[in-house]
Amino acid sequence: MDADDLMHRARLREQLAALESAPDLAAVGCHVRLFPRRTLRDRRRAYELWLNAIDSPRRVREEAFVECPVAHPTLMIRREILADLGYRDRGWPEDYDLVLRLLCAGHDVGVVPRRLLAWRDRPVRLSRTADRYGLDRFTACKAAFLAAHFLAATEAYVLWGYGPTGRALRRALLAEGKQPSHIVELHPGRIGNTIHGACVVPPEALRKLPGRPIVVSVAGEGPRREIRHALAAMGFYETRDFVCAA
Repeated sequence: MDADDLMHRARLREQLAALESAPDLAAVGCHVRLFPRRTLRDRRRAYELWLNAIDSPRRVREEAFVECPVAHPTLMIRREILADLGYRDRGWPEDYDLVLRLLCAGHDVGVVPRRLLAWRDRPVRLSRTADRYGLDRFTACKAAFLAAHFLAATEAYVLWGYGPTGRALRRALLAEGKQPSHIVELHPGRIGNTIHGACVVPPEALRKLPGRPIVVSVAGEGPRREIRHALAAMGFYETRDFVCAA
């Protein structure tokens, strides 16, 4: 945490207790409150709401490719695991890189569901000014981990979403040697077309594509929630059959 952030007096005690009560957890974070409130824009408030809705290792894993699912200033990690993984420079956010490496190595990361850190939001924060925190670098980071893990066994996948978010992720995954075989669309006028060689299909067509991993890449928690429900109703299991990325 930065010197101008503030933590609740119970933060370290509660996070340590969470680690001691669950030996299988490699690390644990907590919820946050961004401040000063008067200068927070709607996007930052939405980010805070999204972050504070993550309250379990399962939710951390499900949200891992949307954004960093644990606020880095709140991360408490077991020393031997951090000594083994460390931080590294790959030209993208090293804190997000660490969390993804934890999860992809099979470690669980928990969250104490209390706002125990006041996280100062300033225009001069490194995450606002450094090139490595640009949207394109986040996308490249997600694509690299998706290609090496969720998509490791195949070069083809199904992409649900072809707005700006989906298009950016498709390009980043293409650089990793992965390309969509199908693109899921709701607009009836687009179904049956092809986009960069990928056939555009409706959601119900997914039942005819068994074993093909699905990457859901849409902006907005509401649309992602609806797609998650639709995929679950079709028998797909999140993190095994599909992942959400933004």
